[in-house]
Amino acid sequence: MSNHELSIVFFLALAAILLACRLVGYLARFVGQPQVVGEMIAGVLIGPSLLGLIAPEAQAALFPKALMPVLYVVAQVGLVLYMFLVGLDFDVELLRTRARSAVTVSWAGILTPFALGAAIAWAVHGDTALFAEGVSIGEAALFMGAAMSITAFPMLARIIYERGLSGTSMGTLALAAGSADDAAAWCILAVVLASFSGQASIAVWAIGGGVAFGLFAFFVLRPLLARAGAWIEKREAYDSVALPGALMLLAAAAWYTDMVGIYAVFGAFVLGAAMPRGEIARRIEKQVQPLTVNLLLPLFFVYSGLNTRIGLVNSLALWGLALLVLLAATLGKGGACYAAARVSGEPPREALGIGALMNARGLMELIILNIGLERGVITPTLFSIMVIMAIVTTLTALPVFNLAFGRQVVGEAALARPAAAPGPLLDD
Repeated sequence: MSNHELSIVFFLALAAILLACRLVGYLARFVGQPQVVGEMIAGVLIGPSLLGLIAPEAQAALFPKALMPVLYVVAQVGLVLYMFLVGLDFDVELLRTRARSAVTVSWAGILTPFALGAAIAWAVHGDTALFAEGVSIGEAALFMGAAMSITAFPMLARIIYERGLSGTSMGTLALAAGSADDAAAWCILAVVLASFSGQASIAVWAIGGGVAFGLFAFFVLRPLLARAGAWIEKREAYDSVALPGALMLLAAAAWYTDMVGIYAVFGAFVLGAAMPRGEIARRIEKQVQPLTVNLLLPLFFVYSGLNTRIGLVNSLALWGLALLVLLAATLGKGGACYAAARVSGEPPREALGIGALMNARGLMELIILNIGLERGVITPTLFSIMVIMAIVTTLTALPVFNLAFGRQVVGEAALARPAAAPGPLLDD
């Protein structure tokens, strides 16, 4: 396929993706789910799980294999820009007042589902229909533990902003615990990949490099950016200096964290959190947010949906395993985070809301599953079982959240939000 032909196919696919995401997103909002859940389901519907079954030739023509690398790269750009915006709206000062609760919830949300996932892996490790041949029981346990521990950090963030929890104590706590859970899960995955390659340096480089970047961003880069921000505001050089400079730093941060193995979104989020607040942050958000949310971000959800084949779960035994995985994931993640929040002194309603949000896994789960499938850790069958778990836990997050807060959460959150904090990213 020539570059010109690929360009034609890309724009047609882009139109189809945006149409599907908008239509399914509207239906999702109509039944009380956030737009992000609709986009997640849209990706599965226009992939091989539905469109590929009822119209395989049309699906193959719309999304040829040659197009997938292009979709992946553009989707990564959208995801990185979005997580940068989330970081811009992340209240670091408020986090300091919630550190104890964040650590407690985070550890509960990592250790409990990790232990349950490892136990399931130990029980089914001998089945070559689930784990590839040559995968040791230790590697299988580590991978399943990491996959069960992951939180849909971008999705969690989007739900928080759509529901008007931006800048609130509870929203900050959920974001902090979710980001820590995902960072730990990626570090565990690095250990698994290191065992497959025989190079322990992969894990050391990922963990050490990620910690080093966080320290550099907050203790070196943040003071420098504060000085630069004062200079920019004095000269009102927002469009000529602030936005281009922020985008260049964003690309560098995403490159570095992706290179060390922690994933690009964390570099984007940390950089956003380290950026100066005030007029600079508001202008950057206003310029970047519309195209990111409405054009680029849907590609991220659809790309993973195109790699999902739910039809592979085709027996009672496999559906029984899927149910076991779902129960373990829900109790291990949502239940443990709820209990940890209560132990930390959170009221029952806030604790239930945190547990519901932390239990959503979304497409961050699909990312780690795609890596496991590509590296030969799991089979397409186990991949599909884990995808079902990710979809169900994400679909149930908002109903359980609404059970705790009802429909008045937006108004309450607006009153609770500090006056200086930016508004919700996705107030559409």
